[in-house]
Amino acid sequence: MYSSNLIGFILAVVSSAFIGSSFIIKKKGLRRAGANGPSASVGGYGYLLEPLWWIGMITMVVGEIANFVAYIYAPAVLVTPLGALSIIVSAVLAHFILNEKLQRMGMLGCLLCIVGSTIIVLHAPEELSVDSVEEIWELATQPAFLLYTASVIAVALVLILYCAPRYGQTNILVYVGICSTIGSLTVMSIKAIGIAIELTLEGSNQAVYFQTWIFAMVAVTCIITQLNYLNMALDTFNTAVVSPIYYAMFTAFTILASAIMFKDYSGQSASSIASELCGFITVLSGTAVLHSTRDPDPPLLTDLYTPLSPKVSWYIQGNGEVWKQKDEDGSSPSFITILRQDYFK
Repeated sequence: MYSSNLIGFILAVVSSAFIGSSFIIKKKGLRRAGANGPSASVGGYGYLLEPLWWIGMITMVVGEIANFVAYIYAPAVLVTPLGALSIIVSAVLAHFILNEKLQRMGMLGCLLCIVGSTIIVLHAPEELSVDSVEEIWELATQPAFLLYTASVIAVALVLILYCAPRYGQTNILVYVGICSTIGSLTVMSIKAIGIAIELTLEGSNQAVYFQTWIFAMVAVTCIITQLNYLNMALDTFNTAVVSPIYYAMFTAFTILASAIMFKDYSGQSASSIASELCGFITVLSGTAVLHSTRDPDPPLLTDLYTPLSPKVSWYIQGNGEVWKQKDEDGSSPSFITILRQDYFK
C-alpha cells in the first residue's frame, strides 16, 4: 500500500507540473487565435488552427495521462488535492510569460491553497477497495450517488443554457463551475476505467462488460465539455485566478463525489472530519485572496476605446467615424484624445 501511494504521489506531482504549464501555453495560443478572428470567449474556434494551442493540449494530455495512472495507484482523496501544485506552476509562469502580475497577496493565496491541500492529504480517509468494474457499477447506481449525478447534470445545464450566455463574460464562477461539477463525474469514470485496465492487464478482461464502455462514454463526454468551457474561462479571465478557483471547486466536488460513491468517510473520527473541513476552508480562503488581487479585465465592447490585441487599438474621431491604428512597437498610447464636438450631435 505504501509503495502504491508513493507511486501515485509522484505521478500526481508530475501531472501537476504538466497541467500547470499547459494553462500558459494554451492561453498564449488563444491570444494568438483571438488576434486573427473571433476569440474562444465569444464562441470562436480559430484556436483549433493555432499550433501553440495544440502544444498546450499535448502538454495537458501528458499531464492528464499521468493523473489517470495516479488514480489507479492511489485514492482520489490523495491524488486530487495535489493538483494545487499546478496553481503555483501556472501562476508563476503567467507572471513571467503572460505578464499577468501575481501580487504578494496572490502569493499568500497560493500558499493557503497548498497548506489546505496538505491538511486534506494528511487526514484523507482510506479508499474502499474495489476489485471489478461490476462492483464499481453497483456503487455508481446506489440512490445517493444517482441523486448526486442528477444534481450535477441539472446544475450544469442551468449554467450552460441560462447563466453562460448572460453572465459568462463577467462572472468567473460560471465557466469554472461547469468544468468543476462535470469534472467530478469525470474522475469517478476515470477511476472505473483505470481499475478496468489494471484488471485487464492482470488477466481478467473487463472489456466484455458493458459497464466499462458506459464509464468510457461518460468520461469522454465530460472531458470534452470540460475542455470547451475551460478554454472559455482561460480566454476571458486572468490565468492566475482561473487556475486556483478551478482547482478549489474541482477538488471539493471530486472529494464529495468520491465520499458519496465510495463512502470514503465511513468510520472516520470526528477530529479527522473536522481537519478535512479546515483544509477545505483554508483552500477556499486562498482562492478568495487570489480573486481579490486579480487585475480587472478589459470590457468586451465599449463606445470609446477597446483593446483588441497587444498591438491594435480602436479610436473614435470627432465625426464619429471609427478607424484602427496599429502600434508597431506594441506600446500603448499614453492618452486618448476624443473630439466630442460632433460625437453627440
